[in-house]
Order: sequence, then structure tokens, then C-alpha cells
Amino acid sequence: MLIINHNSNWKYQFLSIQQVLSLALDGLDTQIEHVGSTAVVGLAAKPIIDIDIIYKKSDFESLCEQLSSIGYRHHGDQGIPEREVFKRSIDVDHLVLDKIQHHLYACHRNSSELKRHLVFRDYLQQHSDARNRYQELKIQIAKQADQDRKRYASIKEEKASQVVLSILELAEKERIR
Repeated sequence: MLIINHNSNWKYQFLSIQQVLSLALDGLDTQIEHVGSTAVVGLAAKPIIDIDIIYKKSDFESLCEQLSSIGYRHHGDQGIPEREVFKRSIDVDHLVLDKIQHHLYACHRNSSELKRHLVFRDYLQQHSDARNRYQELKIQIAKQADQDRKRYASIKEEKASQVVLSILELAEKERIR
């Protein structure tokens, strides 16, 4: 199954990766956040841990160098401004990083994409109605995609964008009150 019920181990998988990243990024002013669906307790998800490294813009070159030392390569923003993508290299093996399926992103502190990730995660954590609505949509999309990951991503981008936008708008309205 592409989308599975929430797994409490996802938190511990994130913490394992976070520990490795923190050691590798020692000396840089960073924060490491668990984002995406696996970060939301009770939300069904693809079992892939999404991680945002938050950094100062002036530290980006150092961040890339230090991530390279543990086997990550920078792959640009892949069409999403203010969100840099890092992927594992096949040249460097790591007991933790190669065992846990994850996506690694880096966003500078003032990134609108970072804000979107955090606001969306936090809103879903606090609002079960929105979490359930988003979960149902993801399950429907997975069925429509015949459990194919690439088709799922394509359909999700098209169908989920409006739901995500409405949740972000609700979060903004709540913040303003």
C-alpha cells in the first residue's frame, strides 16, 4: 500500500536521522524539523520521513559541504523556490541514513516554503477535522493512482493543492484572531 496508517515509529525514525544530521552540521546555526504527513500523529501517509533543515542564507555553502561529508548531494530546488533538495549519494554508505526512507530539504529561515510546511503540519496536528479531510483525499488519490507512487504524486499535486491552500488560509485566519 502506498498510504498506510500512522506509525508511531516515524517519530523515532526522524529523531535518529536528526541526531546524525545535527552531528554533521555541528558549528552551523541550524534547526531540523520533521514536516510532512509522517510528522502528524494520526495521519495516514507514505512511509517516507520529510525533513526540513532551517539555515541562515549565509551558511548555505557550508551546509552543502557538511551534508556532502555524510553522503548527500544538492539537487537544486526542483521547481519549488526557497526549498533546496538533498539526495543520498550511492558513493557513501550510512547505517541510519540508508536504512530509513526520507526526503531531505533545506530552507532558509525566512523561506515562504518553510513557513508553509510548518503552518500546514501544525494546523493538521491541532485540527482533527482538517486532518481527516486531508487523509481521505490522500487515500482516494492513492486508489485512483493504483498505488503507483509517480501517478500518486502527479494526481496529488493537481487535486490536493486546493485542500492544502484552504487549510493554510484557515490557519492564517486563526492566527489573525
